[in-house]
Formats: sequence, C-alpha cells, structure tokens
Amino acid sequence: MVSKGLRILVVEDESIIMMGFKAFLKQLGHIIVAEAYDGETAVELAETFRPDLIIMDVKMPKLDGIQALEKINNKPDGIIPCIFVTAHSDEQLIVRATEAGAFNYLIKPISIDSIKAAIEIAMVRFGEYRILQEELKNTKESLTNRKYIERAKGILMDQFGVKEQQAMEMLQKRSRNTNKKLIEVAKEIIKSSGVNG
Repeated sequence: MVSKGLRILVVEDESIIMMGFKAFLKQLGHIIVAEAYDGETAVELAETFRPDLIIMDVKMPKLDGIQALEKINNKPDGIIPCIFVTAHSDEQLIVRATEAGAFNYLIKPISIDSIKAAIEIAMVRFGEYRILQEELKNTKESLTNRKYIERAKGILMDQFGVKEQQAMEMLQKRSRNTNKKLIEVAKEIIKSSGVNG
C-alpha cells in the first residue's frame, strides 16, 4: 500500500482533464507540486521540482510525453517514475512508453479508482526497480573489489614467495592492524608496488 502525500507532477494539455486529475489526486491525499500543458515545460518542471511521480499524457504539444520522459530520465540525478495517460490503447505506443521508463499506463476516461490503482502499481514497480538497481551496483562494486584483492594477493605472493591462502591472511592482518577495509589495503599494495590495478 502506497503512503499518501506523494509529490506529483501532472502533465496534461486538456484543462478539463487536468482539473479532474487535480481533484482525484487531492482526494487521494497527494500533492501536486506542478502542472504542465506541454512536454517541454514538463521537462523543466521535473528538473526543478524532482517529484516522486509524474502523470503525463502521451500526446502533448511541443514534445510528446514519451520524448519528454526520455529527456527527464536522461539526467544524472536518477529516474522519476511515470504513469502515461492516453486515449488510445495502441500496442506500439505501449512498447515505446515502456522503453522510455513508464511504470504504468492509464487509458482515458480516468476514474479515481483507476488512478489510485495505477499509482499503487507504479510505486511498487518503482520500488522493485530501485532494489534491482542497487543490487546491480553492489554486484559491479563487488566484482571490481574482488579484482583488486586478487591483484594484491598476486603481488604479495610474488614479493614474499607465499601461497594464495597466506597472501590473503597477510591482507586480512594488515586490514585489521590498520583498521582499514580490505579493498583499501589491496589498493595501497597495488599502488605501492607500482603495478597498474
């Protein structure tokens, strides 16, 4: 269950539909931090406000919703989850929207129940996405660290004529004695040996 009070950017070029979104979102306990009526403004407002969620029509003036989301999520400060809204259930459009980073999709006309469900699903999917991204980052970091440690062990084995297990014990001992992480000790050994890591 998603907590109330999400900060939402609403992007919709039809003012009557925008009013409906605002009423529904307010009823659901969310905060509309900004509203845009075209794709270019959506990009600017997303950068300014960094909302928790964007609800955006696909067909927009100046820049369509998919192009706008691609620009928004191409920034270094991470992606913002988005629910796309459209009057058409076009298969190609759904594929494009998904590739751009949509976490859900709503087909007009919108009801308070459909928007509530879409927000719940989008935020759960976004939470899962963030967990996967963190796991991927940790895996990459772990592999990189492993390479440094293996390289440092190799250097110690060459320098002291010891076996791999003894080299590892030397690394661990130096780590404990200096109160530094194993990876830091490994990097120091590589650096002091003059060998590129």
